[in-house]
Amino acid sequence: MKTGIVRDERYMNHRPGSFHPESHKRLKVIYDMLNDTDMAGQFHEIPVRRAEREELLLIHSPGYVDMVAATEGKASRSLDPDTSTSAGSYEAAVLAAGGLCRAISMVIEGELDNAFALVRPPGHHAEKSRAMGFCLFNNVAIGARYAQKYHKVKRVLIVDWDLHHGNGTQHSFEEDPSILYFSTHQYPYYPGSGAFHEAGRDKGEGFTVNVPLSPRHGDGEYVSIFEKILKPVALEFNPELILVSAGIDIYENDPLGSMFVSRDGFAALTRSVMDVAQKCCDGKVVITLEGGYDLDGLRASVKSMLKELAGLSETSIEDMASRGDKTKIDYAVNQVFQIHGKFWKNLTS
Repeated sequence: MKTGIVRDERYMNHRPGSFHPESHKRLKVIYDMLNDTDMAGQFHEIPVRRAEREELLLIHSPGYVDMVAATEGKASRSLDPDTSTSAGSYEAAVLAAGGLCRAISMVIEGELDNAFALVRPPGHHAEKSRAMGFCLFNNVAIGARYAQKYHKVKRVLIVDWDLHHGNGTQHSFEEDPSILYFSTHQYPYYPGSGAFHEAGRDKGEGFTVNVPLSPRHGDGEYVSIFEKILKPVALEFNPELILVSAGIDIYENDPLGSMFVSRDGFAALTRSVMDVAQKCCDGKVVITLEGGYDLDGLRASVKSMLKELAGLSETSIEDMASRGDKTKIDYAVNQVFQIHGKFWKNLTS
């Protein structure tokens, strides 16, 4: 497999504060891991570029883009109780969105089979006119609209397995049937959205699939939920491109979460998404990094995901799913079926 990676030292110039969990060290451990003997030379470097203003405006308001741009080169500015900027933050943010868009182009055009954008700041909490939850620009939402506008992609699936619900992504597309948003997340937890009944609005009803989970879900539960909920809905939706908001904060030792996904679990989730992509869109998957605050977990989990993308490993989904707690799995499946059974004929209770 020709797997691309987006990496650039300038992503580490976003410095939200000495004790902020969204630290530049998150990328440093990942970039160092890429030099391991079993990883070096295995991936194609994707040239990084700044997102154009018109690309940012596919999701964000002009006033908001101007406000974030005005922070460039300036000392710390607080945009939200959890979100602040430094002199290099704006550049990092436009490079994150632009790097993801470049990865999407290369995958759609067949230069790469799939890709992983190893970028920061993360994006899925960013709203049209508001920074939230460590996020400045909504990278994955911009990427989805970019694929539609510049590559004429009709249907995009966004899979979000971050610990926290991607409120900004949901709000960007909840009235749009051309983009299917699927999210698993710890609930109730920040930002408070993402209940089962939030299923989209108007023409987009049924195209937002939320699977809120109580703490202590692990590999077996996550993989089973992907197989029993995401896969049948996604196959029926038949996307032309799959984007993944990959939060590593569901890792078993993450300081901000209470989930129990292991490095092998991340490989299995990646494999589950790849299986859908193979059946729908010639394997076109582009992953972008969201949260994840345990440095050892980031290093190990991203490594396992990259190996899966590149075909250097092939995790058994069936084996992983067999370890899940049936009571937890059945509860999630039944709740989703009650809401979405009328929208998706492939979905069964």
